[in-house]
Amino acid sequence: MTGMLNETVNFQLWDTVKSDFSGLFPDDVYRTWFEPLRCLEETDEGITLGAPNDFAVIWIQDNYLDLITRRLQEAAGRSMTLSVIVDTVTEDANRLERAQIETAREARPGVPPPPTSRTAAELNRPNLILNPRNNFENFVIGSGNQMAQAASFAVATSPGKAYNPLFLFGDTGLGKTHLMHAVAHHILTSRPDTRIAYVSTEKFTNEYIEAIQTNSVTRFRQRYRQVDVLLIDDIHFLSGKERIQEEFFHTFNELFERQKQIVLSSDRPAGEIARLESRLVSRFQWGFMADIQPPDYETRLAIIRKKAHNMNLDLPEAILDFLAERVSRNVRRMEGALTRVAGYAALMKSELNVDTVETLLKDILHEEAQTQVTVEKIQQKVSDYHKLRLSDMVSKRRPANIAFPRQIAMYLSRVLTSHSLQEIGDAFGGRDHGTVIHACKTVENIMEQDENVSRTVEYLKKQLTSGRG
Repeated sequence: MTGMLNETVNFQLWDTVKSDFSGLFPDDVYRTWFEPLRCLEETDEGITLGAPNDFAVIWIQDNYLDLITRRLQEAAGRSMTLSVIVDTVTEDANRLERAQIETAREARPGVPPPPTSRTAAELNRPNLILNPRNNFENFVIGSGNQMAQAASFAVATSPGKAYNPLFLFGDTGLGKTHLMHAVAHHILTSRPDTRIAYVSTEKFTNEYIEAIQTNSVTRFRQRYRQVDVLLIDDIHFLSGKERIQEEFFHTFNELFERQKQIVLSSDRPAGEIARLESRLVSRFQWGFMADIQPPDYETRLAIIRKKAHNMNLDLPEAILDFLAERVSRNVRRMEGALTRVAGYAALMKSELNVDTVETLLKDILHEEAQTQVTVEKIQQKVSDYHKLRLSDMVSKRRPANIAFPRQIAMYLSRVLTSHSLQEIGDAFGGRDHGTVIHACKTVENIMEQDENVSRTVEYLKKQLTSGRG
């Protein structure tokens, strides 16, 4: 009896919070992220929610975890923890439905499959998960991303004909994934029957390993080599994976020869990906490579205004200006900050001011300040660690005790700042961008082989990004 009572309270608590969110968020956002969530377990200490797949779990954790936790605590009247995991019941039901459809097709090849709640296009792409908000209409164009946006739109308008492959690169959270989703959305709107696969390099790798283990490599190859558009996120994770590189090389060739569109994203240019086969590098460079730089102040302000509008959030100009000024490195972090402000405004129903927002975003602002790393700080930190003079970082001297620390400093400058290769080279005594590329590859290769060097570089990185640099 007690168990039944707990289950009833369990669902009532989540239903209350869920109902609040239905009025807080736009319909498409609510239906995509909150409606599928189920309460799986509640204890005195916390609650466990089930999401339909891994992507939904990650998205909820990255964007809405704090807001849901706070609202649950308000509704329960006590401190609670929140966990979000894959709902295996929903996942198994979806898998069973797809299997039944496939069985029906095989048994009666001339007869259409039984109707379901999903469209025929969705059934042809059971693994295609796209964020409905990541479209071209919601992408704010600025000086740092206008070339990438224009190239992406051209590809979406004429897949396989404009730029093939399209290679997008830039730091985390600047809009690469948004543009890839936007390409898929645009193509599906104009050509609903297009076969599209969107997958991260990690998932591509895991699926290939599973295919080898289950003797289903042929099926794996059919899945990715028979599509019209292939979008692969985080292609830099192919680094060092020789067998996966071999598999992707042949997948790339087959799609390219059939004039099927390929879109790739990376956190760095193809030529800077360590331990990537030269034949893959050359193919990635066949099409168009578009760099995405951090947004300037004007673009950040435009992004915040647009996202606030999409959330039906009316913020004073002073707060918009504050957010654009103080959250500058990462668009995803800007969205997270705005989501928190929106949640606070909805729950507290009080007027917001800059002081309140600053207190509310204390941890985000602190993290943002910590990540403001400059080339000068990196040079000073590396010089101090290796007991060198700061002037050695920019000198023409090349003994090993100076040359390798200088390469480490160049590598950290590339990883921790948004400066271009040429700007980094200029800061190190007027060296060219090729010298910086060589330095980065040298450091990455030695880190793979020498654990002591790897520990040293990671220690310096943590010192610089923790505010102690």
